[in-house]
Amino acid sequence: MEFINELWVLIKYIFLGLVQGFTEPIPISSSGHLVLLRDLFDVGPDGLTFEIMVNFGSLIAVLLIYRKDIIRLIQNGFRFIVSKDPDAKSDFQFILFLVIATIPTGIIGVLFEDKIGDLSTASTVGITLLVTGVALWVIRNLRGKKNDGQITVKDALIVGLAQSVALIPGISRSGATIVAAMLVGMKQETALRFSFLLYIPVSLGVTILSVGDIVNDENFNALLIPNILAFMASIIASFYALKWFMNVMARGNLKYFAFYCFIVGILVILFM
Repeated sequence: MEFINELWVLIKYIFLGLVQGFTEPIPISSSGHLVLLRDLFDVGPDGLTFEIMVNFGSLIAVLLIYRKDIIRLIQNGFRFIVSKDPDAKSDFQFILFLVIATIPTGIIGVLFEDKIGDLSTASTVGITLLVTGVALWVIRNLRGKKNDGQITVKDALIVGLAQSVALIPGISRSGATIVAAMLVGMKQETALRFSFLLYIPVSLGVTILSVGDIVNDENFNALLIPNILAFMASIIASFYALKWFMNVMARGNLKYFAFYCFIVGILVILFM
């Protein structure tokens, strides 16, 4: 019986890691789906370590996919600081805009952390999935003109505020930031890149600040292997989900994510 229980825990954590990893990059809310799994099937992780590790897994996937952009931004950022090379100015400004867009999320997350935690209910997720669906439907046919070098401080702040709204379970982080980016006129490719490069400082900051929670997690030793497996599952799922989502964005098929959010949101409101 003990072996069966241990096997079940491993399977559960791998499954949850795959779910979180797959839903993190695409605009259907990973946090919302974990809430629904918890309430529907009583399947949820024990302790904070799981959430921290699977989000870190998604971060690694984003770093792998955007590694060339990251290297270019770092190199050109330093080059502009050192030599004021005009060819590097655009990338330097892009970095500054990512920093600016990160600030609202950090402030709102710290100020309203407890209240946001109280919203982790199925009824909230049902409503917020509908909101996400409406937002995706609104931008489904938008084709902006702004590239990386044409982003403004105002654009960065608007996208940053949108990311702050995504702290609410059921509001997709990628969805909220991409919607905001396209509403301010960014091209799809630029909106996608800005959204996921913006994920890096936020996710990295949360991971660093949560080290203490991992150390103090009373389930850390008992669930070390399940959490590691969930972490690995999250990396794999996030990597391929983001690759797929990039192709979906290129084809302009965001409406299908809107349909999904409408269907799941209505079902949750009616039956949960």
